[in-house]
Amino acid sequence: MTKHDRGTTHLDDVSKAIIEQLQQDGRRSYAAIGKVVGLSEAAVRQRVQRLLDAGVMQIVGVTDPRELGFARQAMVGLRCTGPLEPVADALADLDEIDYVVVTAGSFDVLVEVVAESDEHLLALLGRIRSVPGVVGTETFTYLHLRKQTYAWGVR
Repeated sequence: MTKHDRGTTHLDDVSKAIIEQLQQDGRRSYAAIGKVVGLSEAAVRQRVQRLLDAGVMQIVGVTDPRELGFARQAMVGLRCTGPLEPVADALADLDEIDYVVVTAGSFDVLVEVVAESDEHLLALLGRIRSVPGVVGTETFTYLHLRKQTYAWGVR
């Protein structure tokens, strides 16, 4: 694993294979991964720790918001004025927002929100609109999730 000039990390084939194993099952043991990639359990543990420390990957539990009482999910496109970073930072501080990205195109910022009900979503949209720099929003309520993956592989 080495850093490129652009700040990206170059991964060797073994590190890529370790990541792929963890994308299939984030609870897979280091010993089981080691058998697949040809390393000892200790060597896999060290590589995983280096990947985590470098910010190349995270190991997390992914929940289904609907199963946790969040009946509404939506993507909200925001049109903003002024610097975008303070707007994005203020939005990232809201607990109901799980994704914030500064974009180019029709919207300056996109956020994904989770809400317990339509009323909660309406109140949340009011809080989003009150963030300094937000001048307009458009909400795309999720009706049916067809695909969500975190296993896009490695290059």
